[in-house]
Amino acid sequence: MESALRGTPARRPFESIQRLTRTGIADGEFLSTLSRLLREIIPFDASFWAAADPVTMLATSPSRLENLGSGESCDRYWENEFFVEDVNHFHTLARLKTPAASLYRATGGHPARSSRYHNVNLPLGLGDELRCVFRIGHEVWGYVCLWRAEGSQPFTLREEQLLASLSAPIGESFRRSVLLRPTPLIGLPEAPGLLMFDRTGALESLNEPAETWLQRLPFTRLSHDGPDAVPIPAELRAVVNKARAIAAGRDTGTARARLQVGGRWVVIHGFALRQANNEGGRTALVIEPAKAAEVAPLIIRAYRLGPREQQVVRLVSAGLATAEIAARLSLSPHTVRGYLKQIFEKVEVSTRGELIAKIFADQYKETMNPDFVIGL
Repeated sequence: MESALRGTPARRPFESIQRLTRTGIADGEFLSTLSRLLREIIPFDASFWAAADPVTMLATSPSRLENLGSGESCDRYWENEFFVEDVNHFHTLARLKTPAASLYRATGGHPARSSRYHNVNLPLGLGDELRCVFRIGHEVWGYVCLWRAEGSQPFTLREEQLLASLSAPIGESFRRSVLLRPTPLIGLPEAPGLLMFDRTGALESLNEPAETWLQRLPFTRLSHDGPDAVPIPAELRAVVNKARAIAAGRDTGTARARLQVGGRWVVIHGFALRQANNEGGRTALVIEPAKAAEVAPLIIRAYRLGPREQQVVRLVSAGLATAEIAARLSLSPHTVRGYLKQIFEKVEVSTRGELIAKIFADQYKETMNPDFVIGL
C-alpha cells in the first residue's frame, strides 16, 4: 500500500500514521492525532473510535467520537450492533480476511438495504460508512467507524484497502496501552455500583456507588434516555445491549468489559434478569474494581502470548512445577522449559516470581488513566 501512495499527497500523512503507531500509545491525544492524519488520506465527516476488550470485543477506553450529534444516536448504534441483522458488524469483520469494509460496497451499492443506514446514519445526516477492526492475529484491540455526509461520494475500494493496511499497526498501539502503569488516582469507590435498566434498555435506577462510578468513568452525553436522564458512557451502553442480546438469543458469550479508570482496572458485568413468569425483563449492570484474575487474561493477550504459552502461564500461576506442567499438558519437561524461556523474553522477566507479579499484581495495581474524547 505504501508503494501505491508514492508520489501522491497521501504519502506523507500515511507515513506519519505509521511513525505514530510505532511508538504511540492509544490515548485521547493519540486518537486525536490519528483521526486528523487519517482524514487527510480518507476524507470523512464523522467518526467513532474505541479500544476493545480482546476477550469480549466490547468497547472500552480510550474512545473518541466526532460530529455525531447528541441524544439517542449512541443508543441506536449499539442496539443495531447487537439486535439487528445487518452488514459489517464488528464481530463479523473480526473473522474476515480483510478487516475493513464500507456499507456501500457490502450492500452492492444499495445502502438502503441496511437497517443501520435508516436507523443511525440518516437521522444524523450521514450516508456511507467505512468500518475497520484493529486486529493483531485473531485478536481485536479496537475499531473505527468513519462516515461521510449523506449525498457525498461513497468510500472507494482503494480507501478500504488503505484503512485495512493500518489495522495491525493501530492495533499495536491499543495493545501497548494496556501495559502502561502510571500512578493510580485515589477516590474511586470500593463498593460495586449497581444500575438497573428496563426492558427497553433505559436506565431505571442506580445505587449511590454507581453515581460515583459514573462520575469517574469516561464521560459522554452521546448516550442518554432523555434531557434530564443520567448520561450513560458508551462502554456501559455496549455491555447493556450485549447482555440484552444474549438473553434474547441474538448473541452468545459474556457481557463483560474491562477498562482502566483513574489508574485502576475496572470490570463491568451485564446480567439479563427474568421476571417470575419467565418473561424477559430488566438488565442489571455491575461496576466494580477488577480482581487480578479478571485482568490477567487481558494482560496475557497484551504480551502476545500464544495459546500454549497462555496455558503454561496459568499453570505456573497455580504453583505447578515444570514436571507437573509437562504431565498436565502431555509435553516433555524440555519443551515446557522452552515455552518458559519464550514467555520470560516476551514479558521481560527472568524468574517465575517476576512473571506472576507482572501479570497478576503489577498491572492490576498500576494502570493507565483513560481518555474519552468528544471531537467537535
